[in-house]
Amino acid sequence: MTEDDVNTTDDQAAGTGEELRKHDVRTALLGLLAEVGTVTATEAASRLGYSSGLCSFHLRQLARHGHIEEAPHSGGRARPWRLKQHAPAADGPMEEQFGDLARGLEDESWQRWLTQRDEAPPEWRHDEAFSAVAYLTPEEMSRVANVIRRALAPYQDREQRPLARPDGARPVALITRLFPLLPHTADDTDQG
Repeated sequence: MTEDDVNTTDDQAAGTGEELRKHDVRTALLGLLAEVGTVTATEAASRLGYSSGLCSFHLRQLARHGHIEEAPHSGGRARPWRLKQHAPAADGPMEEQFGDLARGLEDESWQRWLTQRDEAPPEWRHDEAFSAVAYLTPEEMSRVANVIRRALAPYQDREQRPLARPDGARPVALITRLFPLLPHTADDTDQG
């Protein structure tokens, strides 16, 4: 931990939105959590090369401001953390900030995949991607999202239960974005 970390005011430590992404330790911690699911300060320190005290401090700050939360655990001194699990129906400023942050981490992870794909074991050198356009009502869009969530539900407990993971299982980014396609404005067409 540096002197700057200790002397940071609460407002500076908040690190929401763009300020959060600019902080190297917090960005690294969020990226690690997105990759592996749960992590303790000691595990994060080992993987990222920072001290466990520094990782612990920044994990607590991320939790304090609603970006991560304590993961379920069986007690003991180990304190695992995970990305905040937001209720699908919740809507508000914190969820919007988290959504922007999550999309940035998703995009960064995708770019890392594209540049490092050839280094992956042969059986992992492919990805599954698709896109589609469907004409839906807002209610139908919500139903589609819920169907996708239900399809993934049988696999989500593996994050907290490593022994439930089959041999060869790795963390896989599952990214679904459902949003309405807005019409182009006159300004959009002039820039082409």
